[in-house]
Amino acid sequence: MRIVDVNEFYSPTGGGVRTYVDRKMGILADLGHELIVVAPGREDRVEERPGGGRVIYLKSPGMPFDRNYGLFWDREAIHRVLDALDPDVVECCSPWRPAWFVGDWQPPAGRDVLKAFFMHNDNIAAYAQRWFAGLASHERIEQGFAWYSRYMGRFLAKFDTVVTNGPALEKRLRARGVRIDAAMPLGIERGHFSPELRDEDLRRRLLRQCGLPDEGMLLLGLGRHHGEKRWPLVVDAVARAGTTLPIGLILLGTGSQSATIARRIGGSPHMRMFAPVYDRERLARIMASCDALIHGSEAEPFGLVASEAMASGLPLIVPDTGGCAEVADARASALYAARDAVSAAEAIARLHACDRAMLRRAAVVAAAHVRSDREHAVELVDYYAGLLAAKRRLAA
Repeated sequence: MRIVDVNEFYSPTGGGVRTYVDRKMGILADLGHELIVVAPGREDRVEERPGGGRVIYLKSPGMPFDRNYGLFWDREAIHRVLDALDPDVVECCSPWRPAWFVGDWQPPAGRDVLKAFFMHNDNIAAYAQRWFAGLASHERIEQGFAWYSRYMGRFLAKFDTVVTNGPALEKRLRARGVRIDAAMPLGIERGHFSPELRDEDLRRRLLRQCGLPDEGMLLLGLGRHHGEKRWPLVVDAVARAGTTLPIGLILLGTGSQSATIARRIGGSPHMRMFAPVYDRERLARIMASCDALIHGSEAEPFGLVASEAMASGLPLIVPDTGGCAEVADARASALYAARDAVSAAEAIARLHACDRAMLRRAAVVAAAHVRSDREHAVELVDYYAGLLAAKRRLAA
């Protein structure tokens, strides 16, 4: 099966979508399938992947507020690429121009091609709910942006199937009346992350950089510095909890809010910002060596970072709604009221009060049950194969 993913969210310096797509490309190659990604780029070029698959970059304008990403603007260029690649399945995940480009593309006569829209994010939760939070209630904002759900319905009608990346996003979208045909929970490279990678010496060094002794609690914040991630809320929560407890925080990432986050941290000796770590082995070792992952975003559709942390043996401190909450193990997590820094500080204190040895054992047990990306890929391809077979039977 040849799958072509027209993906406006794919970038070499991107976050969860890039990680997901890169891994899926390799897994599908191992399964005898081919995944080709069509992504915006600064120039036209093709990047072959050693294990199979490729990325075709089409020269496109950059996104105004995040230069890591580009915007597809040329319908004919997309159509020419799809004509040349002759896919069995076309995936798309951007709700803007690419959704219409892919939806309107017509395969050659007599060729059965499945068009799948794959939901990776929730723009209403990520943007509207955040921008207007101080002006209206959650419910009023949902009502005010019902037009966006109606807009989505118009282009989704052009696709054979609409898939979400997990139950959190499925629940939200169905509640708005958006068509969802299947939820395919993502997975992570479980074999890459492991509690066995924990390095107590590394943990001590990181605590020292946060001005704390070995008895301190080392929290990890991992992800892009973007408004939807709510890192200022995390900083405020750690500062509040740290007034009475030895809590340290290391933030790994960069983005448009880096300067804002640095100002929020101010002169605190217990919080440190570090550049992103792209070396997966080094990142896995850092993750396993911390004491808990803390996250601020209730808009996470799946919670890929939370799953990676769990597979590393980390307890979670996450909002009580969204993708992170869906994957959190109740025995090794502390949930807090979304968008509430005081509640997040209380969750930090609850986790700190737990017996460290028992909490560690619960987290290690949870690590063994994290869903793998291979399981996700197999389920997704089987689903596509079934839809293609049904489509061919109808055409016969």
